[in-house]
Parts: sequence; C-alpha cells; structure tokens
Amino acid sequence: MKWATSPRQLLAKLVLVSLLIAGTWVAWDNWGRFVRTPRPVASAGQPNAETIAHGEYLSRIGGCVACHTAKGGDPMAGGRRIDTPFGVVFSSNLTSSNAFGLGQWTEADFQNALRWGRSRDGRLLLPVFPYNHTSVFTDDDVHAMFAWLQTVKPIEQAQPEHRLTWPLGTQPVIAVWRSLFFTPTSFKVNDTESVLWNRGAYLVQSAGHCAACHGQRNALGSFPAVDDLSGGMLRPQLWFAPSLLDGTQTSLAQNSPDDIATLLRTGQGHASIATGPMAEFVQQTGQYLSAKDAQAIAVYLKSRVALSAPNTRTPTIAHAVSAPNAPALYDKHCATCHGHQGQGKAHQYPALAGNPAIVADRPENLIQMVLYGGYGASTPAHPRPYGMPPYLFTLNNQQIADVLNHIRSQWGNQATPVSPMQVDSVRAATY
Repeated sequence: MKWATSPRQLLAKLVLVSLLIAGTWVAWDNWGRFVRTPRPVASAGQPNAETIAHGEYLSRIGGCVACHTAKGGDPMAGGRRIDTPFGVVFSSNLTSSNAFGLGQWTEADFQNALRWGRSRDGRLLLPVFPYNHTSVFTDDDVHAMFAWLQTVKPIEQAQPEHRLTWPLGTQPVIAVWRSLFFTPTSFKVNDTESVLWNRGAYLVQSAGHCAACHGQRNALGSFPAVDDLSGGMLRPQLWFAPSLLDGTQTSLAQNSPDDIATLLRTGQGHASIATGPMAEFVQQTGQYLSAKDAQAIAVYLKSRVALSAPNTRTPTIAHAVSAPNAPALYDKHCATCHGHQGQGKAHQYPALAGNPAIVADRPENLIQMVLYGGYGASTPAHPRPYGMPPYLFTLNNQQIADVLNHIRSQWGNQATPVSPMQVDSVRAATY
C-alpha cells in the first residue's frame, strides 16, 4: 500500500480543506445563528399613539423616509436610486403592502433585518442598508419604528431590479463580505459621561449613522466601526466627508454645541453652512431632530474633536500660490458674496478666511462647489437659503485652479496647491 503523496497533491488537499473550512465558517457566521432560537423581541404589547409617533420620529431622523422614498414618488414606497462604486441599487418598499412591502412581516422579522441584515425570506440584505448601525437600536426603538411602519398606507409598487456588477449582488458573495466586515453592535453606556452625552453617542451610532459617510472604507466598501468619524471619500459622488475628530478639517472645534445643533437642524450656523451631501442630510433628516437630540449630538461630537486651530499645521508640500490673474477672478466671481478679505457674511455666505473646508487636504469638495454651485438646505428656519452659482461653463480648469489657490493662500490660509488636472478629473467623473 502506497501512502506517499506528491507535493502537488498535498498542496491541492490543503487548499481544498482550507476552502471547506472557510466555507463552513462563512455559512455558520451568516446562517448558523438562526439554527438556534432567535433573540426574543422585547415588545411592550399593542403600541399606543405615543409609541407610533416616536417610531415615525426615529424613521425620519434615521433616514428611512429619505432613502425609501423616490424623488416624486409615494412616501416609503421605495424605488429611490442609490449609486454605489459597485453599481446601482434601489431602495425597497417599506409600506404596509402585503405583496411588496412589510404587510406580512412580524416584529421579529423586522428586528432580524435591523439586527442581522436579514430579510423575512432569509435573504442577506445588501450592505447599502447600514445594518451595522441599525443593529445598535434598542428593542424599544425597534418596536416603535415597526409600529409606525405598520400604519403607513400600502403602496403596491415592486422594487426595481438592482444593477450591480456580477457576482457582487449574489448571496455567496454577500455572505463572504459580511463575514469579513459585519459585526452587530449594541450600544454601551459610558458611565463616566452625562446622560446627554450618551444620548448623543447613541444617536450618532444608530439613527444618525454618521460613520456611514464620515468613516473610512476600504476598496471592498467595508463597514467602518459605528463610532469611526475619521473621514472618508463618498464614491462615486466624489465628495469627501471630513474627519469629525480633527479640528483642522471642520469647524467643530471652534463652534459651540449650540451652534453645532443649529447647523444640524437648519443647515446654517453662525459661520458655517451645510453644502453638498451634508445639505441633503439636513434637508431630508437633520431638520426633523428635536432640539434636545440635536444638542445631545452636538455635545458628543464636540467632545470627540481635537481642539486644534485650522491653520496651525504645516503642509507637507509647497503652499498654494496665487496666480497673477487670480485676484481679478476672485473679485469678479467671489468677492460680492464672500467679501474682499474672505470674511463672508454671517448666516448667508460662509467666510473663506480661516475656514477648515477651504484649506482641506482633499480639494474635491471645493472643486465640486465651484463647478456645480448649489444651495443649502431649505428648512423652516431658513426657507430660502442663499446659493452659489455654477461655474461649469464659465471658468476653465486653469481658472478654477487659480481662484482656488488664491483663496487657499490668502488671509492666513495655508494649503497645498490645486492643479488643473485635479479639476479636470472631478469634472470628467461628475459631469
């Protein structure tokens, strides 16, 4: 009897065994827990009006209404297009429709979706749904949201088919991805902090899911930790969500909690205006925050940012330098609103002098604002926000680079130069 095995055969066997072990681990990680008894739902019985109202509030500040309502479509009927680096995804129907929505769902089904990213029929949900953050919700909050969703009138509308690059949307690939990057998280109270601080931390990690934008993802789109606020690039939109931990990237360090709370609810603070995706957040979600919850978030965020001044750093490469034609370009296109000394106008136009967004290492946001302009969020406090005109067809790449380098090198600002090539890259990727 021959027991000898060639090196090639041995390697093949080791690879096969490794694949079997890995496959078993992935299968157990994603489905094994449901062989056991699922976590019981802590329900308070039949929901009352207060519970239902609380569920609607959480669904609004959690972005459920925003994401699951297509532009011009019925509320919560789904169908909103979401562009990702891996293809196009459409949000699902969350109305009480039996055929297309949550009409036949139980509260346990809903809890499994939020806790484990698992649909009623057992399918693993795409991670465009931030179930790492929804897993943080308390049982009472899950109960309230489900109670409200059951009151949403049924809309008989099917979810459009996703358009993802194959095989990225398949269940085996999702299972492997989840095993690598998804771990359900429960909120942990910090006994050394105040009740208000803990409320803010809970909202940031759950309903606010701030890390979904302000956290770092790898090339595979990994879930960042629910409290990761270290900044990240939003792809394919090419907006950079700055770090909320670094005082050189945002105005958090300089602004008071009251001003931060005002910005979250209205889109405008004393010296800051929400633009780009942040303006969209305020428009669709932030304006529905209660004053107390906005204050709680502000207190929490304020506690985490490093208290450093925005212009005390030394760029690692040459500073931006104002081109000879740049002052004239600035005076013609910018000074009327932002001031000849970049001082801006409170509650109308943001100051450019000493503004962390102006001296950011990543210039994509600035380039996008100059190319496409935009308006802040329209909220009850600011129903007609001041806007910025687009210069997509007015200024060429060199002129945009020149005017940006001007504002990044004046009035005490110190930042690295912006090149015409960088402007062209953003223009080509977004137009």
